[in-house]
Amino acid sequence: MGFLLESCTLKPYNQEVIDGCEPFDCDHPDLNDFFRNDVENYSAELLGKTYCFTLDEDPSIIVCAFTISNDSIKTTHLPNSRKKKVIREIPREKHMRSYPAVLIGRLGVHKDYRNVEGEEDNTGKQLMDFIKSWFIDGANKTGCRFIVVDSYNEPRALRYYAKNGFESLFSTEEQEREFTGLPDEVKLSTRLLFFDLIVLAKE
Repeated sequence: MGFLLESCTLKPYNQEVIDGCEPFDCDHPDLNDFFRNDVENYSAELLGKTYCFTLDEDPSIIVCAFTISNDSIKTTHLPNSRKKKVIREIPREKHMRSYPAVLIGRLGVHKDYRNVEGEEDNTGKQLMDFIKSWFIDGANKTGCRFIVVDSYNEPRALRYYAKNGFESLFSTEEQEREFTGLPDEVKLSTRLLFFDLIVLAKE
């Protein structure tokens, strides 16, 4: 099962957790600020739900945290080649203009708990495997074909999602910049990535 499910407990990340735990530090200023200061407002505005795993032997330590919300992939907004990539595993008679997805809005792992079981099965991978399993579980009350994420356009973040099977929704930054309407000289701060859950559902 791994460290995360054997040695940690899943909890809603709320004010009670924030008040009772040490400050969560995933070594990223923007993420740290969100998890310390914005979680409650984000939830109150119905923009997303945040969860965390705390350490069983010391529940004041938040090992990792993530925020999820509803989303979709609208293929009508994609270049034809990228549309084909998204729907390649979907039977032709099931083709739609929009496909249900869950958005990972924020995700972080405490800097001291990243590699408790080595590089290949580290905490970040276990966390992503857990999130994926939520949405292919038979008890899930809604359809969800994809996981999407607006990843920081930074080598470490992009490498993490690539290792976990995510692909770029757009083939190049130029293509994504055109889609988002940004000027050519503006560097993308994030990249849109997706994971097709049917890969796991068919296993």
